[in-house]
Parts: sequence; structure tokens; C-alpha cells
Amino acid sequence: MKATLIIIQNEADHETAKALVSKLMRSSEADDRARMVAQARLIEAYERTRWPRKAPPLPDLLTYLMEQHGLTRADLVPLLGTASRVSEVMSGKRELSMTMVKRLRERFHVPADLLILASESVAA
Repeated sequence: MKATLIIIQNEADHETAKALVSKLMRSSEADDRARMVAQARLIEAYERTRWPRKAPPLPDLLTYLMEQHGLTRADLVPLLGTASRVSEVMSGKRELSMTMVKRLRERFHVPADLLILASESVAA
């Protein structure tokens, strides 16, 4: 199957590129597989630029983690220090300290980067 790579500059190009990858996936030829990988990388680069990932606000992240683990705000006291500190963090008035990040990372098994980025959004 002859196919050229599509440089993605807009939504129409994006749709066309995704259709090409879908078509190339059905081929068993090595050249088509290589084109598919290259086109998929171009799609990924476009999507990262078009829709960059952002860390969720810290209160939203902690609320999600608490829900997933069946916890309440009171359960965060040992991780964040005091009930008033939990309240400040959950209201977006306080950033996490590195000690808090470490405790939350260990408790919820999430990357420290995620907690730090979410905490930095509090300061912004």
C-alpha cells in the first residue's frame, strides 16, 4: 500500500491522519507498519500540542483519591498534619510541603510529580 505521511496542522489533517493509521494497521507489510508508527508519532505530537495535559487542582485530586480509597477528610489528618491544615489544603489555600507530598505519595501510590504540579496550581 502506497501512503505518504500527513503533516497535521488542523483538525481535518488530524482526522485524515487517524484514518491513515487505521488503514495501515490492517496491512502486514513492513513498510506500511513503519509508516503507521511514524504517522502515529505525528498524531501524538499534534495531540500533545493541541490538548496539553494539565494537573488537576489539588483539592480535586485529593477528593478523587479520597473517594477511590473510601476516605474522609479526617483520614487525611495523619498525612497533612492537622484538621485545620487539611481544611486549608482542601480549600486551595495551602500548598503541600514536601513532607505532605511524601506521605500522600506513599499512601495513594501516585507520582510525587502529580502532587507537586497540583499543589503548584494552588499558588497560581
